[in-house]
Amino acid sequence: MAYANVNALELSILSLEISGYVISAEVAHTQLSRSQGLMYRESLEENSGMLFIFPHAGHYSMWMQNTYIPLSVAFIDEQGVILNIVDMQPQTRTAHDSAGMAKYALEMNRGWFSARKIAAGARVVGLEKAPAAN
Repeated sequence: MAYANVNALELSILSLEISGYVISAEVAHTQLSRSQGLMYRESLEENSGMLFIFPHAGHYSMWMQNTYIPLSVAFIDEQGVILNIVDMQPQTRTAHDSAGMAKYALEMNRGWFSARKIAAGARVVGLEKAPAAN
């Protein structure tokens, strides 16, 4: 199966804030955009990431097949509270699981959260502006 270039999907951008840090998150709220994620990207700007919006809260897993950038993922509940943050290795199929019922996952460059002392329990502001998943 050939994959569409995710840049051609023209993903919308959402401004989010975590512990006083403002980030620019590409929004992956469709099945296609969630399945593509950050695959095939060569880099990611310092304060940029991708917000995955799931159709309903549940236990979700992320993996790094065809993803070249080392990433950290924060799983976030419906209230915007970070459940857990996991560092992920590029080009692996290792499943990284949410620690609870997640509605969102936010991928950033690996180490972005730890460098800013952002941990489970921190609140993500701005999610109310996110589109519904479909």
